[in-house]
Amino acid sequence: MSPNNTIEKITDTATLGAGCFWCTEAVFSQLEGVISVMPGYSGGKIRNPSYREVCSGLTGHAEVAQIVFNSLKISFGELLEVFWEVHDPTSLNLQGADQGTQYRSVIFYHNEEQRIAAINQKEKLDKSGIFDKPIVTEISPAMTFYPAEDYHNDYYYNNMSAPYCQLVIAPKVEKVRKLFNEKLKK
Repeated sequence: MSPNNTIEKITDTATLGAGCFWCTEAVFSQLEGVISVMPGYSGGKIRNPSYREVCSGLTGHAEVAQIVFNSLKISFGELLEVFWEVHDPTSLNLQGADQGTQYRSVIFYHNEEQRIAAINQKEKLDKSGIFDKPIVTEISPAMTFYPAEDYHNDYYYNNMSAPYCQLVIAPKVEKVRKLFNEKLKK
């Protein structure tokens, strides 16, 4: 087996939408085993959408983060555990003040194993009674991913003093640090 085949078996991709992709990127980039997090768009009907087009709510795209991870260090299931905690999966097309289908809760699965894991976790959480309302997270096959414009990359870390970063993103980052301390990069 060539070294490239080994790498292919331990790296995997997850595409998750949990509202604003600035929040999603900031949260997942701090996890051990996460190799990269790219904000972007997926799930819509137009090719190569711009931020302005997606924000209009007319493209069908969701703001998502495409996460490349080392599956020997963190599993897709563990990524989903964080996903459920960092946004409200019971709000349809609404996360905080961000409203519209572009902010929907969505898991775009890349293979059958991811699809099953997402469905099982969603069903288990719904039955647990942790949430007051049913989970409305969409679980759909991965579609074409379009990277967001460059200025969205590392938005939180490059704009930490901005009010949105302080009021919206920082509390999510802190929540993950408290709840998933053992999963953080050292």
